Amino acid sequence: MTAPLADRIRPKKLDDVVGQKDLLGEGKPLRRIIEGGRIPNMIFYGPSGVGKTTVARIIAENAGMTMYQMNGTSASTADIKQVIADSQSLFGSNGILLYLDEIQYMNKKQQQSLLEYIEDGSITLISSTTENPYFYVYNAIISRSTVFEFKPVMPEDVIPAVRRAFSLIAEDTGIKLRLETGVCEHIAYGCGGDVRKSVTTAELCAMSADNDGTQITVTLDTAKQLTQRSNMRYDRDGDQHYDILSALQKSIRGSDENAALHYAARLIEAGDIISLSRRLLVIASEDIGLAYPQAVPIVKACVDSAMQLGLPEARIPLAEAVVLLATAPKSNSAYLAMAAALEDLKTAGSADFPRHLQNKHFDGENAEVRGQHYLYPHDYPDHWVEQQYLPDVLKGHVYYTFGENKTEQAAKAYWERIKGKNGK
Repeated sequence: MTAPLADRIRPKKLDDVVGQKDLLGEGKPLRRIIEGGRIPNMIFYGPSGVGKTTVARIIAENAGMTMYQMNGTSASTADIKQVIADSQSLFGSNGILLYLDEIQYMNKKQQQSLLEYIEDGSITLISSTTENPYFYVYNAIISRSTVFEFKPVMPEDVIPAVRRAFSLIAEDTGIKLRLETGVCEHIAYGCGGDVRKSVTTAELCAMSADNDGTQITVTLDTAKQLTQRSNMRYDRDGDQHYDILSALQKSIRGSDENAALHYAARLIEAGDIISLSRRLLVIASEDIGLAYPQAVPIVKACVDSAMQLGLPEARIPLAEAVVLLATAPKSNSAYLAMAAALEDLKTAGSADFPRHLQNKHFDGENAEVRGQHYLYPHDYPDHWVEQQYLPDVLKGHVYYTFGENKTEQAAKAYWERIKGKNGK
């Protein structure tokens, strides 16, 4: 059976690997390690299709090691022990490199089973993961490994790989291949910098293209159809989910409505309007806050509309909410005030209420002061009267500071006038 095109086109040398110049460029750390020949235990972290498996294979070849490849979704402890048993019969070998893909899917016990073989040098482990290893990989494995982060490949760097893929297809079939202008570029950009996906898409384009026996013609329209939605890197339970939400909130907080719309569009394209709606509601209070309090009910109305409409129309009120929040004045004064109050609560605990604030009117026999003595603010000028509200141990603590925006400064001026006039 013919191997998939993506496997046959894999680079055999570091210089042919697409992207990853920060790791594999001349003088860079991972390249120096590979060229040095002494391979440590490593963890490759990064999205799919950016060269993790390819680099592992090049490492094994360069070091003269025997490489065993397993996948964390299916590998068992028994499989690992079998690799060790096999290694004992490999006389004269330069060692065993175990490449464990998607290690995050192995449970703690399975990961622990690797430690013995790492410690005694039976294997050199290179594991890869698309998720943050510090969250998903057993700490003892991380402490014995060096983590290298593989970055997404820029689409323009993928174009040569797509061209090579089409050339190999023409060579395999013996039929001339004609590409319409923009096919390679569209595939590279449409697949979001995923090299493996781009090569596979090129293969699909050739398979579905017009073939008259003497020439295969790949049209731009075919490329567009086969790369539709392929550029989405998104997993609702993975790092990408939280990275997009984080980027969305930080863009809105930074008042960049264009970037905010971009990240919102990625969530909408993935069909995840629930996460988008929830985060917009949070942002309305956390980042816009008292600078524009009306943002909360407006965003709530937009979210409710989106939920009732569903996609694709939901994108319209959600876009309105995104632009409103990004262009609104910002204040985190309420957020900071609550954070300070919660921090004091950890220190002071649940202190006693001032007597005049309690919801009772009977004093015990040992009460030093009898009567509640609560002053009802509505009975006083401007509906305010000075009295203590915080518990005694927190008396005088200040949590809230008025923000430098028009709304909060107006409130500050109002209360400075009232409290100053009435005796504070």
